[in-house]
Amino acid sequence: MSRTAAAVILIRPTGFGHDPGTAATNGFQAPITDPGVRRMAAEEFDELLHALRHCGVGITVLDPFDPGAPNAVFPNNWFSTHADGTLVVYPMLTPSRRAERDPDLQRLLQQEGFAVSQVHDLSAWEQKGAILEGTGSLVLERGTRSAFACLSPRTTEGAVMDWCARTGYTPITFTATMDGRIESDPVYHTNVVMSIGERFAVACFEAMPFPAERQEVDEELRKAGRQVIPISIAQMHKFVGNMLELRGTLRTNGVGNAGTQEHFIFLSTTAFEALWPEQRQALQQYAQLVPVPVPTIESVGGGSVRCMLAENFLPRS
Repeated sequence: MSRTAAAVILIRPTGFGHDPGTAATNGFQAPITDPGVRRMAAEEFDELLHALRHCGVGITVLDPFDPGAPNAVFPNNWFSTHADGTLVVYPMLTPSRRAERDPDLQRLLQQEGFAVSQVHDLSAWEQKGAILEGTGSLVLERGTRSAFACLSPRTTEGAVMDWCARTGYTPITFTATMDGRIESDPVYHTNVVMSIGERFAVACFEAMPFPAERQEVDEELRKAGRQVIPISIAQMHKFVGNMLELRGTLRTNGVGNAGTQEHFIFLSTTAFEALWPEQRQALQQYAQLVPVPVPTIESVGGGSVRCMLAENFLPRS
């Protein structure tokens, strides 16, 4: 089983804009009300599509279930796909994000030629205050079946434990804050703090105030065979932790279906420019870096390139 997806699912930012409800728990969001925000977000979304196509990554683009949902461009928070044909739907913290969940997703993916054998809908957990926002909350090492999760209002410990019990993953929970101090606001999602590729892992240990948790995260990543690349808190705020490795197939001579498979690390231009030379060199040992400019989506939405990509591990029907 590959730990890296060769296809992704994206949702158009039709209703993109500032969301005060999510801003309460997302320290990366800025209250920008420029009337051109939706146009700029659409242009940035198209830039990402172009980069994915250029790299030969499989793409499925869907329209949002709620056309006015301001955060619909971040679909990996409300569903995840798995290689055995499982589709998981997640419990979300705010009403505006719960409105993104599309009850027809299984049918839409099947129409696109993917086999969905079962759906686990965990949205009812919201009624008991158990919140788990997909692969924003969970950074998965699919080979060793380890689930890394920094706890926050959007990632509650009980929900992490329940999810792991259902899926056979081992939970590795920790605290991460916006400035690394115990008393500070928690980082809203784990995939802003860290990313796991095929052979590398990026993690902001400076954001983890408890030394024992820093050590556990580091040791588990190394046990999984990863070169660990630490990043600073300042880099985390530039979304350096919010990157995603994908597999793409580059066509031979630009024609036909034959081609060579390559690995790519998708990240924002903001994150790329914040990388130190030695970090860039370390990452380029494993995959080609693909920076994409998404400054509007980052500043207004508080999420970056990885948040825009829902990995598609489903088999073809």
